[in-house]
Amino acid sequence: MCTTPTQIISRQAGGLTWPVHPSPKGVGHNIFLTGMMGCGKTTVGAALAKRLGRRFLDTDHEIEARTGVPPAVIFEFEQEAGFRQREARVIDELTQYQGIVLATGGGAILRQENRTWLRARGTVVYLHAPPQLLWPRLQNDKNRPLLQTDHPLCTLESLYSERDALYRACAHYVVDAFENTHLSINGLVKKVLTHLA
Repeated sequence: MCTTPTQIISRQAGGLTWPVHPSPKGVGHNIFLTGMMGCGKTTVGAALAKRLGRRFLDTDHEIEARTGVPPAVIFEFEQEAGFRQREARVIDELTQYQGIVLATGGGAILRQENRTWLRARGTVVYLHAPPQLLWPRLQNDKNRPLLQTDHPLCTLESLYSERDALYRACAHYVVDAFENTHLSINGLVKKVLTHLA
């Protein structure tokens, strides 16, 4: 049964930004962004990398570059399990680079090995966004294979319920992606930078 936006909001912790675990020092100063689909990881990551003068990478884009097809096509032919195998190989490789900003796919944290690599090899920032704020950005997006269901909002809520604790367990910092229901890229970059100073 789907929850209402009010019920979702009532379960959120207070505060806009709060540390979860001590951030590792060194580790090539890598920054890894995690979070739900549509929360702005790619856009924020690119802006953050530009601000810091670092290389920006995106796991979904890397998988597409290597296979020649978008993730949605891989989901269609190899199912989610096949995509996750490819994703894990890419995450293992990319997190061994140094001095990068990496945006991960929404389901990257589902595998224990991915969470281990991310936490050990850089600073993980979870861009938190509840389903009712993500939905307006996602409802017309046909490139989200997991949302191609009869009840996509319910699916989004289920994914959030399944993943939120994993994002938090993996993260060194949790940053709310929306301010007053709006996604502010500059605001998010500033929030992330406060933790990296």
